Amino acid sequence: MSELFPPEPVAPASAPYRVLARKYRPIGFEHLIGQEPMVRTLANSFASGRIHQAYILTGVRGIGKTTTARILARAFNYSLPGKIDAPSIEMPEIGVHCQAIIESRHVDVIEMDAASHTGIDDVREIIDNARYRPVSARTKVYIVDEVHMLSKQAFNGLLKTLEEPPEHVKFLFATTEIEKVPITVRSRCLRFDLKRVDSALMTRHLAGICEAEGVNCEPEALSLIARIAEGSVRDALSLLDQAIAHGSDSVRAADVRAMLGLSDRGQIIELFEAAMKGEIGEALGLAGRLFDAGADPAQILIDIAEFSHLVTRIKLAGKGIDDPTISEDERRRGAEFAGKLGVGALTRAWQILLKGVQDVKDSPRPLASAEMALVRLAYAADLPSPKDALRKLAESEETGVSRRVAPPVSAASTSPASEGRRALSAASASGAAVARAYSPTPAATAAVQLARFEDVVALARSKRDIQLHTALESDVRLERFEPGQITFSLVEGASPQIAQTLSRRLGEWTGERWMVTLVGGATTPTLRERADAETARQLSGIAAHPVVSKILQRFPGATIVETRRIEAPVIPPEAPPASDDDVSYADASDVEDEF
Repeated sequence: MSELFPPEPVAPASAPYRVLARKYRPIGFEHLIGQEPMVRTLANSFASGRIHQAYILTGVRGIGKTTTARILARAFNYSLPGKIDAPSIEMPEIGVHCQAIIESRHVDVIEMDAASHTGIDDVREIIDNARYRPVSARTKVYIVDEVHMLSKQAFNGLLKTLEEPPEHVKFLFATTEIEKVPITVRSRCLRFDLKRVDSALMTRHLAGICEAEGVNCEPEALSLIARIAEGSVRDALSLLDQAIAHGSDSVRAADVRAMLGLSDRGQIIELFEAAMKGEIGEALGLAGRLFDAGADPAQILIDIAEFSHLVTRIKLAGKGIDDPTISEDERRRGAEFAGKLGVGALTRAWQILLKGVQDVKDSPRPLASAEMALVRLAYAADLPSPKDALRKLAESEETGVSRRVAPPVSAASTSPASEGRRALSAASASGAAVARAYSPTPAATAAVQLARFEDVVALARSKRDIQLHTALESDVRLERFEPGQITFSLVEGASPQIAQTLSRRLGEWTGERWMVTLVGGATTPTLRERADAETARQLSGIAAHPVVSKILQRFPGATIVETRRIEAPVIPPEAPPASDDDVSYADASDVEDEF
């Protein structure tokens, strides 16, 4: 038996089958994998006698939190008659209390599931019993699993005992959601974050278990299991158990894919290639065959996205990617695509595929949604980036290509790639319209004249940046303005990010660099304050008019809320004379007389 695995107890022939996750559960620190920093810290603290009264273990599911807590409980109470009778991280043999602790039946090691014991009464029982010394062991240990499930009252009731427990009591907490544990509890504990087990170590661990079990396995199959487990040892062992049963005591990559509904990596690469070439018919055919073979539509898109991520990594980081879950064929093909595809195309593919995965999960027709995502990917793969479109546009304008008439399109040339190229040609022929769609052209930049601060506010309004426009009107006290430089103060409570945002926006809108400086002490009114003052002045003048004044006196409590300019009506040259029944007022004095 490898030293990575605990010694297997001799079980009677009639004993029921033990799943691999329990059979190969670590019983000592030397059996833990991927947690070297924690083991080193504990070894040093035990060696120096600095043993804390409370520990909190956090990490993803199946990483070994409860197992580590039991190993710690064994270390606190390790006793080997005639050899060791003190807390020790080195436990070469099964001690007096070890087997009972490993099997969770020791009277002095109390395990509590906080998911089902959440109240203050459960914690009060712990507090009351903590006063009594252990029955047989050296230390009484309380292991509380999923501690974040305790209620607020339960946490508060535990604080005092947790901070100053009796010398014979230790607390061990385990949780997958450390942020839900109150800071008052976390500050009283020694915290250990258990890491995900990396794919290489996980693959070696699974291979060792297969060897110990006498099971034939393919390295690619174990790599698949390690990738799907995402660093969780328990998940990996459960998948391995399922794969062994599925393959009749053998673990093959094809069986694992069929069992989990995964796609063949070679076909995924072919599907990625077809989509990026714009060969939509072939891509849809491959997707249909994968679906018929049992692959989940969302998983197909996820696999394509993972391969596009691999191509991007190879393009940016080179071929030095140490990941045993990546086959040599994937590395070779990934390097080929990395040399042909740009980062823009790869990131665009990633975004389309991620959006497609969400659409598939929300759709009543998953396969149809996945196919539509592949269509979008195929049609977008050959489109130029905004930078390339502008460059081609500039080249076409210099050579006069934009004035030429486009040749007729043949019926045979209807692939997504050719349509993307025709779209680019059409965009080039449209001239300045395409340039305006992506960024300001030199002509458009020159047309932006910002002679006053009010022009800047008007520009923000025309660009529909409502948030910036409102801030410039209401929060800015202008100190100095000249083209290329603005200095102002802010009203109390305004965001200091206005200056940075304004500088960036002006650079984008004008194509020039603007220096925007934030100072203190400016007393000039904001544009909103000036507008309000002007409105108040106008209303005050209107209220002083004799007619309006009479009306306000006649209707107590009435106020003027708005003024509008009314254009004088156009009177025809030969208007008929007014009849005697018509009522007219020669001037304002007649109106005054009425009141």
